[in-house]
Amino acid sequence: MGATSQSKLKFEDYDGFVEKFKPKKTTDDCYTPHEIYDVVADYVTERFGIDRADMVRPFYPGGDFESFDYPDGCCVVDNPPFSILQRIKRFYRDNGIKFFIFAPSLTAFSGALTTEFTHIICDANITYENGAVVRTAFVTNMGGDIVAESCPELGDRINAKMDEIKGCTSKKLSKYEYPDEVLTSAKLQWLAAHHTPFQVRRPDCISIRKLEAQGDKSIFGGGLLLSERAAAERAAAERAAAERAAAHKWELSERERAMVHALSKPVD
Repeated sequence: MGATSQSKLKFEDYDGFVEKFKPKKTTDDCYTPHEIYDVVADYVTERFGIDRADMVRPFYPGGDFESFDYPDGCCVVDNPPFSILQRIKRFYRDNGIKFFIFAPSLTAFSGALTTEFTHIICDANITYENGAVVRTAFVTNMGGDIVAESCPELGDRINAKMDEIKGCTSKKLSKYEYPDEVLTSAKLQWLAAHHTPFQVRRPDCISIRKLEAQGDKSIFGGGLLLSERAAAERAAAERAAAERAAAHKWELSERERAMVHALSKPVD
């Protein structure tokens, strides 16, 4: 092959040549759609009073969150690499930095630091910009003594925005059933999906990996062993959610809505 042909081949394969030098994405490279980030940031502002100007995002390709210059009074609101969540949470705890970060929902209770933070489970499926679809929860150190809660409101906001962006539809996952004294993130996810708020406070739970009855099996993602009081509240919340799920809600017709509108007019 002559020099001209070789040059022509190299030119025509330029895209392939450039592709070799692009950084490869890993499972941690779940870039958050800015519309979803805005939903989460608005929620953090409403619930915790954090100004948008005080929110920082230290997790980006090539970045080092431990060397990031954190301004006084800032709050980390970002989607970190899920594979180093324990290291991230420990760093922020030890350095007194407020955070509200994304986490994989079904493994939200994993790790030794579970009861030190608040886990917000909201039945949200997020399609990230690398194409990964992840059932997402959130972890924060601003929740006081709440260790875990279902949050239907945030889930509704995220899912509505995802429907708006890509027309995604959440799918329910099959789950094992555990006694009332055991709480999993999957169960909180189910409560959130059925619009049933529920919270567990630090004195009422301990982190567990499995039940003795499970033998070699374990609770996927870890779980919380609840006090008698919290277990009763969990059971009541589950009953309320089940009733809500079983109820059939009839809708008004256009004619009936017009009648309601007419009834609502002020009387002369």
